[in-house]
Amino acid sequence: MGELNRKGLRPGLYAITNSQLLTADRLLPAVEAALRGGAVLVQYREKTAPQPERLRQARDLVALCNSARVPLIINDDPELARRSGAAGVHLGQSDSSLVNARQQLGEHAIIGATCHADLALAASADRDGADYLAFGRFFNSNTKPNAPAADTSVLARARQFGRPVTAIGGITADNGEVLIRAGADLLAVVGGLFDGDPATIEGRARQFARLFATHHPLFSSSVHQES
Repeated sequence: MGELNRKGLRPGLYAITNSQLLTADRLLPAVEAALRGGAVLVQYREKTAPQPERLRQARDLVALCNSARVPLIINDDPELARRSGAAGVHLGQSDSSLVNARQQLGEHAIIGATCHADLALAASADRDGADYLAFGRFFNSNTKPNAPAADTSVLARARQFGRPVTAIGGITADNGEVLIRAGADLLAVVGGLFDGDPATIEGRARQFARLFATHHPLFSSSVHQES
């Protein structure tokens, strides 16, 4: 899919932070470990910290990800994305509209959209210019336990839109293969990546990188592999 490489998007691990797993002092070391292991996209997800702290953390993550040449996406907050210099924003169905976020951030920004398991939502996001479409949850998720379940068949059907397809929800290195084979270009992972120390996080990220190297048809040689 030629669209996969637009704006620096590559097949692989999409690391999503979570303040319940990562205290402020662990945030940067954990993300750095994920990047060393081969994460190709990072999302900063923080709902409760004061705005000045969120801005500081986002700017620190932007600098870290820029040095690794990996885009940093902000969850739900186009204004924080703009102020921090992030590559873009991920929007849920209850967040600001994709059209407004595009006007705020510009054509260069990466904007992802949550589509649950609904191709109609995906079609709407596609029309509005989403850069990737996210589906899930596929497995039990501690991060969003009440999210509606999705069947893996939606991943293949979503490829009709010609946008990178992201899978999310309870994903680990043990169950990720089936999602890649079903059509996922990106695996968005929270607890299955960040529930551990930096050495564990790096090792898990490398496991995901190997899954893509083995099972994704358009795996890029630029995704880091264990030497």
